[in-house]
Amino acid sequence: MGLPRKRSPSLYRLLAVTAVIGTAGCGSDRVDAQQVRDYISIVGSSTVYPFATVVAENFGRAGRFKTPKIESTGSGGGIKLFCDGIGVQHPDVTNSSRRILASEVAACAANGVTEIVEVKIGYDGIVLANAKSAAPFELTLRDVFLALAKNVPNPSGGAGTVPNPYQRWTQINKALPDVSIEVLGPPPTSGTRDAFLELAMEGGCKAFPALAALKGDDYRAACHTLREDGRYIDAGENDNLIVQKLEANPRALGIFGYSFLEQNADKVQGAAVGGVAPDFDTIADSTYPISRPLYFYVKKAHVSLIPGIREYLTEFTSDSAWGDFGYLSEKGLVPLAEDERREVAAAVRSLASLQLPAAH
Repeated sequence: MGLPRKRSPSLYRLLAVTAVIGTAGCGSDRVDAQQVRDYISIVGSSTVYPFATVVAENFGRAGRFKTPKIESTGSGGGIKLFCDGIGVQHPDVTNSSRRILASEVAACAANGVTEIVEVKIGYDGIVLANAKSAAPFELTLRDVFLALAKNVPNPSGGAGTVPNPYQRWTQINKALPDVSIEVLGPPPTSGTRDAFLELAMEGGCKAFPALAALKGDDYRAACHTLREDGRYIDAGENDNLIVQKLEANPRALGIFGYSFLEQNADKVQGAAVGGVAPDFDTIADSTYPISRPLYFYVKKAHVSLIPGIREYLTEFTSDSAWGDFGYLSEKGLVPLAEDERREVAAAVRSLASLQLPAAH
């Protein structure tokens, strides 16, 4: 049941005002009719940002609706903003480079955001890259963990862990370039960082039986805590800035999504991990070990409030956008398999609410 093909902007504003006034007695959901907006507000992941931006630009060029406003806030920061409540002062959509957590869904519900539509858009790889002018890296997940963990197994063979003593890559693996460990990466609000901790750091942590045997908070602390002595550098949410810094400092490595590697292939090169280079095919078939799905989430209550949301969803899930030969694949998005795209698109058309598995 889509919206009629043509409605005047004034009618949209009238409908939006009516919807807002209808919620005026709902406590934290109360908003002023003066605040009604006629564009889609999107926040969230810096990795999904370039994909959402090109969809928004194509959507805006069609002329029926205004181009959505998109802010790169990081996945965690975007989900928090999204979950703050219902009403035009809150975002309609949040992009995420990881799946929303059950705790975040609960936080949404506590603020009246009880119906969320999940849209899985494709796959991305997290790359460790350096300047093309520098020697290439061939890493293992074990190497990555030993380089970046706050505490590591005692190099002298003693029991327990010690504060990370490694200063140069050759101290970890003599086959690696003999340069100091310096890695520019995303901040705590980033879904890329969350996924990197889960896929890369935890994967390397499991190479050590004593750490792999830990349980609960002890395991998480050992495997997910990055060093804080300056070897890992929080470079913010701007992945393009990391690329610029790598060019200026050929000794450093940077952590970001595969799409930025592809877009800057003349400037930076991706490290092979476990003998597998990051590219379209190895991410699509999951042989590259640091691969993850990408998402965005829609506030179902806003579909009738903000003009164009349903049409934006239609554009994003069209074959011309996210298909095997769509314009998003040209930007570095690795498409879902055709049957999964059909399944996701059908759920989007029906605005099916997210149902997380109990074990998530």
